[in-house]
Amino acid sequence: MKPVDEYFINQKEPYQSIMLYVRSVILSTLPEVTERYSYRIPFYNIGKKPMLYLNILKGKDYVDVAFVQGILLEKEFPVLKNDNKRKQVRSIQLKSIEDLDHENFVQLLYTATEQIKKSKKAWFI
Repeated sequence: MKPVDEYFINQKEPYQSIMLYVRSVILSTLPEVTERYSYRIPFYNIGKKPMLYLNILKGKDYVDVAFVQGILLEKEFPVLKNDNKRKQVRSIQLKSIEDLDHENFVQLLYTATEQIKKSKKAWFI
């Protein structure tokens, strides 16, 4: 079993269901994305550049769907939040699967993909 699969299996509900749903949307929407297990969480890369990751922050009750270059996307996608005073990363916080606006998320994935492809590097700040 791959480490990323093990990560999902070891999550408690409702986090496991939310993460598996988000993962399925990412993988079905972006065939060129690569799923990696890095820093003990799942990352989704375009080429060698990380585009987003899934995480459960300590003391929080949601799944953090974090976009590495979220600061460049937050005007077009106001669903992206800067909850933890992060310089560059912005995220969608999901307490349930129903919290995810599927159409908006798919559009966000496409826009984030184009953004990361244009960038020289993913972490620019």
